[in-house]
Amino acid sequence: MAASRYRRFLRLCEEWPVEEAKRQRDLGSFLRQRVAQAFREGENTPISDPEACDQMYESLVRIHTNFYKNKYPRLKDTTFTGVTVEDCRVILATDILKQMEDMKKGTWKRLREKFSAKKPEEDLQ
Repeated sequence: MAASRYRRFLRLCEEWPVEEAKRQRDLGSFLRQRVAQAFREGENTPISDPEACDQMYESLVRIHTNFYKNKYPRLKDTTFTGVTVEDCRVILATDILKQMEDMKKGTWKRLREKFSAKKPEEDLQ
């Protein structure tokens, strides 16, 4: 029975898209890592709680198939601020978040990073 659960999770991982804009913060990548951890021995992995495993799989399938989005359709595809889904994707992209983080740094810290030979983390130790 563990083999069929493993194959179902693998199939779900194959279908789940990976968003390149969210490097290392993507749900698809996280899902792949967790499946690899949970099924270390592949099809021979013993499952301690089969009901919880099945419940997790069904929950992930509902997320993947947009079950609740289809069940409860929205009248508009914007938020109360007027931001669209595409705008949110752009804002949450890893590159944009890094740029915003760099903008938050003070002038002194930026200058110190620019002219310092060692990394800023080493200064704190």
